[in-house]
Amino acid sequence: MALPAGVHARWDAGTRTATCPACLSGSGREPDPSIAEPQEPREPQEPRSAIVEGEAGASARREYERRHRLREQRLEGQWGPLAGIVKFLSDDPQSTKAWRTGALGEQRLAERIQRKLADRVVLLNDRIAPRGRANIDHIVIAPSGVWIVDAKRYKGVVERRDVGGLFKTDIRLYVGRHDKTALVENLRWQIDAVRAVAGREDVPIHPVLCFVEAGWERFARPFQVNGVSVVWPRKLVKWLDTPGPLPRDEIDDLARRISQGLPPATPAP
Repeated sequence: MALPAGVHARWDAGTRTATCPACLSGSGREPDPSIAEPQEPREPQEPRSAIVEGEAGASARREYERRHRLREQRLEGQWGPLAGIVKFLSDDPQSTKAWRTGALGEQRLAERIQRKLADRVVLLNDRIAPRGRANIDHIVIAPSGVWIVDAKRYKGVVERRDVGGLFKTDIRLYVGRHDKTALVENLRWQIDAVRAVAGREDVPIHPVLCFVEAGWERFARPFQVNGVSVVWPRKLVKWLDTPGPLPRDEIDDLARRISQGLPPATPAP
């Protein structure tokens, strides 16, 4: 019987005949392992090493060091030989120390995510934003989608308050006595930036404010303010570990796109 064109078969030079794998199996002979069924061609994938994860807290730490250095230079110019004593007896202003505090918060959150979920998600740290805007602390690509995480290391109890009065609703984010709702609004441009480079409208994007070391009321639950989730590190890790629609190859593909479109603020050495 003639074989259709394009079918893989075994050629016997002695009998000058071609036999298909199915016929070989039916005749009791083992099919030749070198005869393989035709497969669909696959697009080549870039290696996982093409994803540059970045260094958590690098931008905040660099800003702290810049401000600290400028202060020391001013003291040296003002006090001359006595500058060392003045430095020892004084400290950086709170506006400078806040950058060091923020860097530590980002670093600790990244370490927790890596320790718990390194084999299931891709974590991108300290990404530079387009057109000179502030950096994005963390982007996590997980089975449940892309998570944009702004890490804050503040003191005080985190609360959701309605300050609108009797006939008006005005939901605000408070940490201690301070209204921090502006932190929520700061995530808007980050969502747009990530969406633009991801290249897929169907992928869920989850914006999150994660307060590292802040206080929470007893029996507190995560909450939302204007579509942004407010949470603590342990709960965030549980969210990141939930099942979702993205298989591993799509997670890696999205991570490559985002890593290239939003590169790390601090280049790799």
